[in-house]
Amino acid sequence: MKSMTLTKITHVAAAILCREDGTFLLAQRPVGKVYAGYWEFPGGKIEPNESAYQALCRELHEELGIRVLTAFPWLTQVFTYPHATVKLHFFRVMAWEGEPSGCENQQLSWQYPTAITVSPILPANTPVLRALTLPTCYGISNAAELGTEVFLLRLQLALQGGLRLIQVREKQLAQKALTIFARQVVDLAHRYDAKVLVNGSVQLAEEVGADGVHFTSMQLAQCHARPSLAYCAASCHTTAELQRAGELGFDFAVLSPVLPTLSHPNAVHLGWTEFASRCAEAILPVYALGGLSSSDLAVAQQHGAHGIALLRQAW
Repeated sequence: MKSMTLTKITHVAAAILCREDGTFLLAQRPVGKVYAGYWEFPGGKIEPNESAYQALCRELHEELGIRVLTAFPWLTQVFTYPHATVKLHFFRVMAWEGEPSGCENQQLSWQYPTAITVSPILPANTPVLRALTLPTCYGISNAAELGTEVFLLRLQLALQGGLRLIQVREKQLAQKALTIFARQVVDLAHRYDAKVLVNGSVQLAEEVGADGVHFTSMQLAQCHARPSLAYCAASCHTTAELQRAGELGFDFAVLSPVLPTLSHPNAVHLGWTEFASRCAEAILPVYALGGLSSSDLAVAQQHGAHGIALLRQAW
């Protein structure tokens, strides 16, 4: 980190142009540019006295001939190339006017996050491709209120409806019952190609064949290395915790509480402005949690969230 503070950083606005079919746009760097032939997300340098959003709109008009209508801040990435250190400010562009075309003689290609067919990809963009595979809804189990049998029925309905990311979090269950329940959730979710993370226990996640682990903020503070599981996530409440999760290489974080909740209606909550402030520099995707419903997805994304995490509302 010390060397980074002594190095001039070039700030870049980068766009994830998202189509309804789930594809996004990559552009190939033309001959004459550094890393010619490499594929990257469209965008360019942020000029002095220009905001990241203003740079995004200008660059996409110059490079692709489109006018941005709707764009949400997403995450940031810092990467050091041999010739420069860049800080990429990524936006998800959800709506635009015009058909993207290579105004600078660059090739364009629409790609699916799980099936990239072009190469090579610029190294700074590689971590972002994995982040794009994450769904926008993260369901947290609620067998504590529904009962395990009812919850499993609700889970199947949610999976049939498209839910693809689940956290098993049932602190009221004894260890044996929790193991049985977690294995049932994993078996059911995997039939629908959904991913399951187990709250708090790497050992339990491995035992039941889960895809990953979700750490509490206390566990995150005590963690010194990323667990060797396919997916690792953490509950966060501060900017420092989000930074810690990113530095450890976690795949995503949950930031809470955003709004008052049924279980803690009088507890201090962030509100959307503070939520946006805390995740503005996040280097990993952040899910908003606390007092939300599926209808809050758009407002969450407007404030920098990758998506929303739901407890009661998911089921």
